[in-house]
Amino acid sequence: MKKAKKLLGLLTAVSLCIPTLCYADNPIVQTVYTADPAPMVLGDTLYLYTSHDEDVTENNFYTMKNWKCYSTTDMQNWTDHGTVLGYTDFSWAKGDAWAWQVVERNGKFYAYVPLTQKNGAYAIGVAVSDSPTGPFVDPLGKPLATKSGSQDIDPTCFIDDDGQAYLYWGNGNLYMVKLNPDMISYSGTVQTLTKPDGYIEGPWVYKLNNLYYLVYAGWNNGGENLQYATSNSPTGPWTARGAIMGARNSFTNHPGVARFKGNDYLFYHTGDLPGGGSYKRSVCVEQFKYTSDGRIPNIPMTKSGPAQIKYLNPFVKTEAETFAWGQGVETEVCGEGGMAVSFIENGDYLKINGVDFGTGATSFEARASSATSGGNIEIRLDSPTGTLVGTCAVKGTGAWQTYTDVSCSVSGATGVHDLYLKFTGGDGYLFNLNYWKFNGTPTQPTVKYGDIDGSDSIDAIDFAKIKQYLLGTANLTDEQLKAADVDGSGTVDAIDFALLKQYLLRMIDKFPAEV
Repeated sequence: MKKAKKLLGLLTAVSLCIPTLCYADNPIVQTVYTADPAPMVLGDTLYLYTSHDEDVTENNFYTMKNWKCYSTTDMQNWTDHGTVLGYTDFSWAKGDAWAWQVVERNGKFYAYVPLTQKNGAYAIGVAVSDSPTGPFVDPLGKPLATKSGSQDIDPTCFIDDDGQAYLYWGNGNLYMVKLNPDMISYSGTVQTLTKPDGYIEGPWVYKLNNLYYLVYAGWNNGGENLQYATSNSPTGPWTARGAIMGARNSFTNHPGVARFKGNDYLFYHTGDLPGGGSYKRSVCVEQFKYTSDGRIPNIPMTKSGPAQIKYLNPFVKTEAETFAWGQGVETEVCGEGGMAVSFIENGDYLKINGVDFGTGATSFEARASSATSGGNIEIRLDSPTGTLVGTCAVKGTGAWQTYTDVSCSVSGATGVHDLYLKFTGGDGYLFNLNYWKFNGTPTQPTVKYGDIDGSDSIDAIDFAKIKQYLLGTANLTDEQLKAADVDGSGTVDAIDFALLKQYLLRMIDKFPAEV
């Protein structure tokens, strides 16, 4: 059902928007306030789990009732998977859906969450799903772990190379337990680790080149910044390495670090969306590079965010809730499955970054609904007022969840452009948008043989990936399989493995598939 009015923060965004903010891509979510980012890489997709600051702040404090999920394959356009878990999914909790993390193990997904129990004490809970986008279910019916009752927040999970999983958490102190293989129980007692200098909360633990990293929220001039420490052991002792990022328009900051397709990223939050602040935060991301000795440099906050790592193909069905920037719009659960872009008014638009139209798009089709008289989708290139290459009319369908197909011809869309779907019409809400697709001639992708991870280089990571695939311990996507088939035989086998090894040893400088 349509709401009576748009979210207060988004109304502010429409009326007070400044160009440098609207045309940038940080924060990466504009339809709601998000915080506490937790990335998870699964194959060729990066999933981002966030907490959710409500639009109406209660008691001048963090008002957070559920958790969100987003995903990307190009680090510019993000798909909104909606609310995937809430505090009401835990029978023993009464609120405070704060910073969480999801990890994958053996095909299942484990969400570690902080919650306020009905007795008023904080505790760490766990929920499990067969899908990275939920639904998640509490398997215990009670908290998984607790230590102090007042500092039990901000859980993070790390699985070491030997398979041992560690759960860390804590505000003021750093707590840890070794999880059992089932990931929903532990043996022994909760340990209080010696925290590194400056540690406040928000731990994030990972391992790189046999070195353990602990990134966390520290203290700096009356607010939080991001700092990190390293260790030769997952339990410490930790050596503080200093600050890597400050905070902006928010008392807190919260880190999440991921390596995706050969690139390293730091996720964080600010109060940068219009109407934002300490209780209305927004998730952002930056790309960075480690120094030669493994240190994390100081990472500046930007409006543009990281570079796009691959272009979007417009000739396949694209969910409308996949975009780099959504101006004035919201999202809601779609009656046909998934999410839809909704609350669309005259002048709103979606920006989809880096769309490759190849030699030309000839037509556009979409799935839309309207309980009013509808409106138009103006298809523009490179800005909301850029070249108009088509206009698609959407008529009323009688209800917001009654969808129909609409289409129109397109002329002048060739090569790579940022795509703007600008919505025009009368007063009030115009229509909902489920998905869209162009027809035409796509650019044929170029296969870089041997570059299995898509990092644009052929190295030990690619060798490890083909080895894992042949051993049956990992899967490869269709694109990865093409890159791994270095002999051009149509299958990936021991011959490809041997050829890749020869290439890395410089015994050959070209693969048979390239001849």
